[in-house]
Amino acid sequence: QVRLVESGGGLVQSGRSLRLSCSVSGTIFSLLTMNWYRRGPGKERDLVASITFDGRTSYSDSVQGRFTISRDDAKKTVYLELNDLKSEDTDVYYCNAKNRYNGGEYWGQGTQVTVSS
Repeated sequence: QVRLVESGGGLVQSGRSLRLSCSVSGTIFSLLTMNWYRRGPGKERDLVASITFDGRTSYSDSVQGRFTISRDDAKKTVYLELNDLKSEDTDVYYCNAKNRYNGGEYWGQGTQVTVSS
């Protein structure tokens, strides 16, 4: 059974930083494209950042230059470094994994990030 567990969310002041982590178990991590999404109340989940099996990254316009996604295949973990946080970054952040061979898709439970102004 594939399991994704996020950690690292919390309350932080505007302009500060947080690092989110997502640990993966139950599958071969190197087969996965890893993504971070976020969603506020009543909203669709928006893709924030992605990293492929070979380390290629992409970001939404709203976080480009402030957030950094990375992965540690040995630890089966993906990270999202959130810098220069703004109040509009307040949201629930979800870790997502997509298997590039069989199309399987998996979600974590979400972690709350709250930015106070």
